[in-house]
Amino acid sequence: MKFKLDENLPVSAASVLAAAGHDVDTVSGEHLAGRPDQDVVAASTAAQRVLISLDVGLGDIRAYPPGSHAGIVILRITAVASSSHPWIEARPGHLGGFDLTTVASRVLGTTQVVLARWSA
Repeated sequence: MKFKLDENLPVSAASVLAAAGHDVDTVSGEHLAGRPDQDVVAASTAAQRVLISLDVGLGDIRAYPPGSHAGIVILRITAVASSSHPWIEARPGHLGGFDLTTVASRVLGTTQVVLARWSA
C-alpha cells in the first residue's frame, strides 16, 4: 500500500509501516508541513497515497467527498496516558492495534475514522 503520514503523526510511524513492506511518504518529508489541508490532500491524491492523520477536519466529506482522493484514514485516540505516542506499536504494519493494510484496503477512495481506546 502507498501511504502518506500527516505532520501530526510521529515520523517513526513511517518506519513501522515501511518495515511491513508499505511505501510511505510523510508530509514533513515532502515539505508540506503547515500547508492547508487541501494542499496535503491534493498531494496525496496526485501520488495515489492513502493519507493517515489525526486531523478530524479531513473527515468532512463535503470538503473531501468519497472518490475525490485516494483515501483518508483518521485515527482517533482516546485516554492517552502520556505525551508520547503510545499508539505506535512494535508490530510492523500496526498502529494503535489496527492492521493498516486491512484498514487501507477498505478505505481506498473513501474516508474512514478508526477509533482506538487506551487504558490510562
